[in-house]
Amino acid sequence: MTKITFHGAARTVTGSKYLLEAGGVRVLVDCGLFQGIKKLRLRNWEPTPFAVDQLDAVVLTHAHLDHTGYLPRLVKEGYRRKIHATPATRALAEIILLDSAKCQESDAKYANRKGYSKHEPALPLYDGRDVELTLKQFHETPRGKWYSPAEPIWMRHHDAGHLLGSSMIEVEIRDQNPPLRLLFSGDVGRYDGPLYFDPAPAPECDYLICESTYGDRDHPETDILDSLEKVVHRAVDRGGVMLIASFAIGRAQQLIYLLQVLKQEKRIPDLAIYLDSPMSCNATTVYRQFQDDHDLSEGELDAAHPVLAGPRVHLCRTTEESKALNHLQGPAIILASSGMMTGGRIVHHLKQRLPHANNTIVLGGYMAAGTRGRRLQDGAETLRMHGIEIPVLAAIETVSGLSGHADRSGLLRWLEPLTKPRKVFLTHGEPHSSDALADQLHHQHGWDVHCPELGETAELV
Repeated sequence: MTKITFHGAARTVTGSKYLLEAGGVRVLVDCGLFQGIKKLRLRNWEPTPFAVDQLDAVVLTHAHLDHTGYLPRLVKEGYRRKIHATPATRALAEIILLDSAKCQESDAKYANRKGYSKHEPALPLYDGRDVELTLKQFHETPRGKWYSPAEPIWMRHHDAGHLLGSSMIEVEIRDQNPPLRLLFSGDVGRYDGPLYFDPAPAPECDYLICESTYGDRDHPETDILDSLEKVVHRAVDRGGVMLIASFAIGRAQQLIYLLQVLKQEKRIPDLAIYLDSPMSCNATTVYRQFQDDHDLSEGELDAAHPVLAGPRVHLCRTTEESKALNHLQGPAIILASSGMMTGGRIVHHLKQRLPHANNTIVLGGYMAAGTRGRRLQDGAETLRMHGIEIPVLAAIETVSGLSGHADRSGLLRWLEPLTKPRKVFLTHGEPHSSDALADQLHHQHGWDVHCPELGETAELV
């Protein structure tokens, strides 16, 4: 009997954990943290809902925290077997997990200092030592090659086009003839997304576990290069600094590439670009190591404007380098995280740049409610930072088209060639997104679609 239990990303978009059982073995596909509202975050502290010592393997679709961030906790609880991932996923996961541990430790210290934790003392979910042990258990698995994490389960990774190293995972349960076939979509990337190849065609399968993050809506129809070019020219005309909010891994690297393309094609001036985020700088170094994974369809770059490098691209790792940007005169570009301006170095840059009308603040797409980015997007006249109300006199711009997820049309395009599976499980989406996509697949294609609840088990026959 083959069965799957949905221990995460069920009726929500985070905490991906799918426990696959077949032929007496147990393989966990993804091992992510729950993120977002407090109710979700508290789930990370609940007892692990399966026996850690009975797991035979863990397999990852990609490196994002909502797919990998619970791994060190698993290791802390005694998991000692392999963690399978593509080489790029392993490299990015190291950066992401070490940063996560640092945040966990910092939060615990703050709780102890302020005395608001119910526990005495407050402890992190995991620490840096747990991450170091976790990294030793990674086993690099290239795309396109069949391997068995535990017999009779066999797997093969295909490019998902979502992030450097991201994969969809094709599965065969080979204790029957013909084998039972499954497909885990992971996070499906956008078609024509900058720097990433399009998602590979979906392999035929009996059962499909598919994400549905944007299952109820489409992204705006925009040409990202045209949009970015116009924003840069308006910023140059103002004469000040262009400050772009970017996520440290993925978005920042895409933006550098697009800016390099525009500069090489002389569509914008050859402005200096400052990447001000230690985590993003480390990720950029990883991206440079995996150049064969870069899709440069937007423009092949010459020696003067290499991908993610060049004399006008500056990586600012130290606090001193970051502080020196306070004296930077425009026109120039600063990329800093976090993407929604909730924390990190961008907060200091906002405090410095917002009160001056010659500066430009660029929002990189969707901004969640309650974030500084959303308040700026909604036209706030002041922004509170470090206990002070800062006047918003800088120009506020938005550049769309950089989401790493396929929208509704993209998901339907990816699914269209598939022969009807026996059943489709929609995960990794809020209820309105998953339900909308389920209705469309059922009514247009006649597919049997189900949106599982957290902890639900399905038998696959």
